[in-house]
Amino acid sequence: MAETTLTQTAPAQSSAEPTRQAPLFQPRFDITETENELTLFGDLPGVDQGDLDIRYENEQLIVQGRVAARNEGLQVLRQEYGVGDFQRTFTIGEAIDAEAINAEVHNGVLVVHLPKAEAAKPKRIAVKAV
Repeated sequence: MAETTLTQTAPAQSSAEPTRQAPLFQPRFDITETENELTLFGDLPGVDQGDLDIRYENEQLIVQGRVAARNEGLQVLRQEYGVGDFQRTFTIGEAIDAEAINAEVHNGVLVVHLPKAEAAKPKRIAVKAV
């Protein structure tokens, strides 16, 4: 299987003033590959499906959204889960079938399936005896 190039892209630096002072957090992702697809597993406890925006354009997968605060009115002794706005951008160096991309959230894990286009799948070449 050919090795896939997949890199995280840093957020674009801009001289424009931000409209929001809250920082973005970056959720953790695991990435796997088979002959047929790339699969990303994002750690997003507390995220609602309606608070997710996932786009694939110009060989970039952009995952952004919001995780609502869970501890309002409580004294928080330690907080490690990300709360607020988040964004991750990945550059995909592989031909992806953009029309077949799908995603689901289950128990706080976002799973994004990126099926490979036929041109990117490995081809087995038959060898003939002469």
